[in-house]
Amino acid sequence: MSVWARLKRSLRAIFGGIIEKTEDPELILQQTIRDMRDRVPELNNSVAQVMATERLLAKSKDRLEEQVVDLDSKIKAAIKMNRDDIATAYIGQLQQAQLDLSKTGQQLEHATRASEQARKARDNYILQMQRRTAEAMQLINQSKQAKLQEQLAQTMATFQLGDDASTFNEMREKIDRRAATAEAKLQLGTSGVDNQMQEIEREAMDMQLQDKLLDYKRQMGLLGGGEKEAPALPSASGESQS
Repeated sequence: MSVWARLKRSLRAIFGGIIEKTEDPELILQQTIRDMRDRVPELNNSVAQVMATERLLAKSKDRLEEQVVDLDSKIKAAIKMNRDDIATAYIGQLQQAQLDLSKTGQQLEHATRASEQARKARDNYILQMQRRTAEAMQLINQSKQAKLQEQLAQTMATFQLGDDASTFNEMREKIDRRAATAEAKLQLGTSGVDNQMQEIEREAMDMQLQDKLLDYKRQMGLLGGGEKEAPALPSASGESQS
């Protein structure tokens, strides 16, 4: 092997390794997604131009059809007025309008097909871009997961569990002590005199509500024979109801 061939092989090996190390799959995929999205406005603009041509031709066809109808009426009117010279002139214009209408109709057919194809091409590109984007995101997630696994493997290779065992034990003891203290304070708070008074007040309120319910049932004649009637409640004026 010649010296030049060996040198060329060495350079390829060196630069190839450098390029491979500097290539980040995540960055390349993200740039690819951006490039695909950047093409969408340009594609939309091209499709819009094709659709605009179709609409212009459609309007031109409508005008020519109206012109043909108008010239036909003028020809008939000129003939009725015995103005063959004017009728002949209108006939010439009519023939030209009919020729223009035929050409415009053909152009409109081509433009309509081109517009449909352009819209389909645009929709296919959007669909393909969405699929590629989803695939790229999956690959990016896999790349991130691989990086995390690499970092975890490097960490585990140098990690000594015994070095931090005392720290974990100390923190666990502090947390357990704090939890026990908080639980004791909560128990004291719920068993105090104030709490018991609140429970009594709630019970008294429930009894009042039940008495009121029975009073309503008595007034509506819904009390059964076996149900206990509630005592009459004072009216708004302070006197008991009869």
